[in-house]
Amino acid sequence: MSDHVVQWTLATPLYNIGEQVHHLSSELKEANPDIPWFKIAGMRHRLVHDYESTNWMIVAQTVLEDIPAFLQDIEHVVLPRSPEE
Repeated sequence: MSDHVVQWTLATPLYNIGEQVHHLSSELKEANPDIPWFKIAGMRHRLVHDYESTNWMIVAQTVLEDIPAFLQDIEHVVLPRSPEE
């Protein structure tokens, strides 16, 4: 986890996701309270502004375990299912 290329590879998608979440409307976030919007934006802020203190094991865990579930959750926000599904 000390390899800077690995760190950059793990952190870059999280920067981008966090930045986009920051720009989402309050209405959309309030309508989807099960998604941890504040934590997502907060991780981006932490990675950008406190990079040297980053716990890379937490970042790796987020990428490997949390991002797949987040992608499924966000898919339901972007492409809502009809009641029949």
